[in-house]
Amino acid sequence: MSGRSGQLARCLMEKAALRGDIELIAIGRPELDLMRTETLLPVLEEVRPEMVISAAAYTAVDKAESEPTEAFAINCDGAGALAAAAERVGASVVHISSDYVFAGDKTKPYDEGDPASPLSAYGLSKYAGELAVSAANPNSVILRTAWAHSPYGGNFIRTMLNLATTKKTVNVVGDRYGSPTSMLDVAEAILHIAGRIDERNYGLYHLTCRGSTSWAGLARHVFAASRAVGGPWADVAEISGDDYKAAAQRPVASPLVSALFERRFSWAMPSWQQSATEVAQRIASEMVLLKAH
Repeated sequence: MSGRSGQLARCLMEKAALRGDIELIAIGRPELDLMRTETLLPVLEEVRPEMVISAAAYTAVDKAESEPTEAFAINCDGAGALAAAAERVGASVVHISSDYVFAGDKTKPYDEGDPASPLSAYGLSKYAGELAVSAANPNSVILRTAWAHSPYGGNFIRTMLNLATTKKTVNVVGDRYGSPTSMLDVAEAILHIAGRIDERNYGLYHLTCRGSTSWAGLARHVFAASRAVGGPWADVAEISGDDYKAAAQRPVASPLVSALFERRFSWAMPSWQQSATEVAQRIASEMVLLKAH
């Protein structure tokens, strides 16, 4: 697995530790650096993995507008080079992409047949990465996910709960819609398909929790879940996405549907509500314990 400090990488390590049938090796910088592609093949030749999980990425959506070269170097060139190195050692690749490859102007959830039309430098770099990985390694599975959250690192749920410790009301965008997805669930799905991917099911899939909501809807759900375990909570005041000043343009509505993945790999993703509750209560419980000490 490329990366070891990101949300998905840490969730993969947590879930893999509970299984006895998978050896997960997490390698990050400086040993394996997507900005230094010459580091990739030597590492894979030493490890000789059966499957490479391409989890490292440039994820600073707004910063990518002023750093497009860096975003493309990691998300496209680096991802493609890692896939090529995996092909050299006979390994398949599971590569993580994003709902930001879409413009967000569709009235129904996006499926794998919908054309990509990124609005931002980040989205462009992720779509270019999909193409680079597919071209470099035919034995690849590309997974588009969305609105990533987890008990680890910085994400929307943690941000909301941190804000609730000092604010009674939090302003949250109410007219942007997507599929909030726990990286714990994505990690479990990836570990499920390990050893199950072959020439019958290589390709592109969407992988998100079921259902969709707005950022404000997610915030309200998070605060209710946190309040139930004695954690921080706040009221939500909805604002327009146009009032949220950000460098990168974001899709208005980019829910994804994961029916193809679920059918092809006999796997069911949970609802976004179930997963958001789990993550919010886990973070809130940690905050309560820290406050008590």
